[in-house]
Amino acid sequence: MSFRPLHDRILVRRVDTEEKTKGGIIIPDTAKEKPQEGEVLAVGAGARNDAGQIQALDVKVGDRILFGKWSGTEIKIDGEELLIMKESDVMGIIDGQTEQMQAA
Repeated sequence: MSFRPLHDRILVRRVDTEEKTKGGIIIPDTAKEKPQEGEVLAVGAGARNDAGQIQALDVKVGDRILFGKWSGTEIKIDGEELLIMKESDVMGIIDGQTEQMQAA
């Protein structure tokens, strides 16, 4: 099924995080929180500004983002759990270089 969000909404797939802590402790599934990181799968055209013009979104398909714990609405499309949220719920875009710096 094809899905296209409207206005300033985005479709996000949660990205699983590490199952171990830095100290090597394995976290069981029941104790894990849902990840607050995701990959943008689809974006709307943008929101209208005061002049009535469409303002494009800052995020694009393929971006890895960080969002709030309670952000978005959970939906299922083709059996996959996804999130729909407004762009304003996104805290930031994660760069590939940031991940390398954390690993070092």
